[in-house]
Amino acid sequence: MKLISWNVNGLRACVQKGFTDYLLAEQADFFCIQESKLQEGQIELDLPGYEQYWNYAKRKGYSGTAIFTKHHPLGVFYGIGQEEHDQEGRVITLEYENYYVVTVYTPNSQNELARLSYRMEWEDAFLRYLKELDAKKSVIFCGDLNVAHREIDLKNPKTNHHNAGFTDEERAKFSALLDAGFIDTFRYFQPDAEGIYSWWSYRFRAREKNAGWRIDYFCVSKALEKQLISASIHTEVFGSDHCPVELQIKL
Repeated sequence: MKLISWNVNGLRACVQKGFTDYLLAEQADFFCIQESKLQEGQIELDLPGYEQYWNYAKRKGYSGTAIFTKHHPLGVFYGIGQEEHDQEGRVITLEYENYYVVTVYTPNSQNELARLSYRMEWEDAFLRYLKELDAKKSVIFCGDLNVAHREIDLKNPKTNHHNAGFTDEERAKFSALLDAGFIDTFRYFQPDAEGIYSWWSYRFRAREKNAGWRIDYFCVSKALEKQLISASIHTEVFGSDHCPVELQIKL
């Protein structure tokens, strides 16, 4: 099975830059997106062979997720079942016989860490949700988690310490997630790889200089460890300020 995840930072703009051609060329079993910035009816994608599942934020032009899949699910769930966390279209879960596939767009702590306290509440709630799923069957989850976990996960760790996405609090929550029985698949295969990122600011020619952050992930339940084949980051793909990330796994 091949799975791809991509924060498209506005799907309509990304479509103008070749999104559909890329999706159809890759022929992934699951193609997950974050930050669609859409409301229902604002776009129609012709994706032969794919079922489409969308979760929209109540606020227009904000957040939003989608999963395009070749495999009809047993069930589809939107959000994490908590109203205070389910207003922004951040989570979709597809259920299959032996596993779940989840896409997530984690809230950004924002400038001056204005939303850090909410982010901490979200992290706890989302981890509880993952653990509830994992107690039933294995979980594959992917998306923009808005955190660079280790210093090698961003170009300039010292100057970004305490900035959104690299606070001690956010990094500790990701460590807690791994400690709860989940695997960061990219680091599983490349534990010490440096200079491989998935997001670059549009400012200061950051992508040209590869001054980036690795904040897009595929994580899986520990029970799936022996089924992992590969994990990669497609830095060669443009169309957003993020690039796609990929997981291959035997399911």
